[in-house]
Amino acid sequence: MSNAQGACALPHLGVIHAQGVDAANFLHNQLSNDFLLLPPDQARLAAFCNAKGRMQASFIGFKTSPEDVWLVLRQDLLAQTLKRLRMFVLRAKVVLNDVSEKYEVRGLLGSAVPASFAAAPCYLYMQDTAWTVRLYPAQTHGRALQIVPVGTALSVPALPLQDWMLSEVLSGVADVQAATFEAFVPQMLNYESVGGVNFQKGCYPGQEVVARSQFRGTLKRRAYPASSTAALQAGEEVFSASDPSQPSGIIAQTCHHTVHGHWALVCLQNSALEETAGALRTAQGANLGLHALPYTLRDDI
Repeated sequence: MSNAQGACALPHLGVIHAQGVDAANFLHNQLSNDFLLLPPDQARLAAFCNAKGRMQASFIGFKTSPEDVWLVLRQDLLAQTLKRLRMFVLRAKVVLNDVSEKYEVRGLLGSAVPASFAAAPCYLYMQDTAWTVRLYPAQTHGRALQIVPVGTALSVPALPLQDWMLSEVLSGVADVQAATFEAFVPQMLNYESVGGVNFQKGCYPGQEVVARSQFRGTLKRRAYPASSTAALQAGEEVFSASDPSQPSGIIAQTCHHTVHGHWALVCLQNSALEETAGALRTAQGANLGLHALPYTLRDDI
């Protein structure tokens, strides 16, 4: 990524605000991570699953007070996710609203990430009306999300959106979008290895399936960065030369960069990792080359 640095708006992301005395407890009971005991200086990666453990959305979430929780997610899933969350409110004292028209999500890369950040990902930094969350790095580049009121001026150099999208893939952490709705259980995107699943918390939709995948060795797919000879699309199936009739995986997230080419995060069957170079390709014939993850996978699968 050379010397990519700066900040840019991320129009593909939106914001949900959960407000009320039961806000943290409500989300704790719906998502794959612990929001009840979430400290004020941290953020959480989390999944929202159906009863079969399939991810319907993914979030970066944080608190700004005991009664205010904010969730950042893909804009193309926001409306339906908000509708489904509201179905479970019942008597809980919480109000959920789409506040994307009031708050803009930005990506910070390289020197634009506050120097005062802790080293660990998902550290929350608050200053005035800006909330900044440190994310997993991309190669040697620090990364962060920033949520600011719409109209806030940039105080750092402008970053091309394609640089940010490439950093998303190189970080090894995919989100869920409309094209991959209900395509994965959290571990298929390595969420248990990057802090997106808490196995000690209580029940949430799909919790039994997620726990069974973790502790009974039933998970047979993982996500890896990949480069390609041609453009890719999220949701495309991937095939191997040894078994071209059955898909070996699915593309979770993509980037098309004018300098660095075509990249993706690909969820693959473990058996496909043993394929020789050039043996993986999409149905449209694009070849895929796998690359190492920038973090270590948990070994208790």
